[in-house]
Amino acid sequence: MNAVANLAVLLEAFFTDRLMRQRKASPHTVASYRDTFRLFLRFARNRLHRPPSQLTLDDLDAPLVGAFLDDLQKKRGNSFRTRNARLAAIRSFFNYVALQEPAHSALIQRVLAMPNQRGERKVIAFLTPPEIDALLTAPDRNTWSGRRDRTLLLLMVQTGLRVSEVVGLRCDDVVLGTGAHVRCQGKGRKERCTPLRRDAVDILRHWLRERGAASTEPLFPNARGATLSRDGIAYILSKHTAVARKCCPSLARKRVSPHVLRHSMAMDLLHHGVDRSVIALWLGHESAETTQMYLHASLELKEQALARTAPRHLPAGRYRPDDRILAFLNSL
Repeated sequence: MNAVANLAVLLEAFFTDRLMRQRKASPHTVASYRDTFRLFLRFARNRLHRPPSQLTLDDLDAPLVGAFLDDLQKKRGNSFRTRNARLAAIRSFFNYVALQEPAHSALIQRVLAMPNQRGERKVIAFLTPPEIDALLTAPDRNTWSGRRDRTLLLLMVQTGLRVSEVVGLRCDDVVLGTGAHVRCQGKGRKERCTPLRRDAVDILRHWLRERGAASTEPLFPNARGATLSRDGIAYILSKHTAVARKCCPSLARKRVSPHVLRHSMAMDLLHHGVDRSVIALWLGHESAETTQMYLHASLELKEQALARTAPRHLPAGRYRPDDRILAFLNSL
């Protein structure tokens, strides 16, 4: 097998054999890796002035990978998280190549040794209860789209579902009555059930009655009856946030995205004293450590901790036991 064919065959085998057959990667993972190599091979074509079909494995060395990652940030404006995600896809490919082409181990190890980039981690954004109320009252309930949007936003706020999980919801994923809940398939194709409050049950019951669709049809369709896309949900949220800002000025300082609604649900649980492990279970996190970011973002919890401390300018008081038995024991 010559070097030119080697790259093409390895790349095809990586997707069809390693990702799809052996790992059974989700369509989202395959699509993310596909987009990475589309961008990478186009960059290599422009840098080396050769079409991707004529590139060799030796062309994909560490300096080229590094230049590609820098280009993502400088020209495409990608964040360090996106950069690291692209690097993870490239690393996965080279881990596979290491087993198939040990003769190229030196080149492979230099690529695998490339570190992730660290960046600033800002405090997560979330909405307060008054801001959530303003958002939920923004849709016009006299129209079909307004009733759909209000149901959609209320479900996202109360369940904390990811936008990809909301996109995949079907009518039969909503179970009403005793033990009302919504089923979804999250990351790693793990299914989970999230309970619903009474107000969410009522509005979903009315929406399903108005929807009148088969159980396998999307719970939230677009105007043409097809499934709402991620961009469609982001547009709906942006549209109603603009309306809500008129009666809730604090929203003007916040960039509201579907993931902000998920954070808002987590912060609401945290402020009501729910344990972090339960919050992780609710949101479908792999580990309770993931919920640590909510503790850092909660100013209210920090203020409660501060209130338990004594002001530093007060003179230190003498400890006096509140019981004669304790006083006797302390005197021994």
